[in-house]
Amino acid sequence: MPDAPDIPYEQARDELIAVVQKLETGGITLEESLALWERGEALAAICQRWLDGARERLEKASNRSEAADQEADSEEM
Repeated sequence: MPDAPDIPYEQARDELIAVVQKLETGGITLEESLALWERGEALAAICQRWLDGARERLEKASNRSEAADQEADSEEM
């Protein structure tokens, strides 16, 4: 993936889950909440980049497969 984030998808996802749980639990200061929110936003963006990259790879693979099928069909005629 050309613009791969620094951390793996699974690590970003797990950390994002932990951030959300901390925010939902409460008991932290406003400043801590804001810092967690900002980290959560960054982690969500990392996850989205991974998912967008995966979607792009799947679309390219699908297009190659369709092109190969069409080429095979035209050779049979």
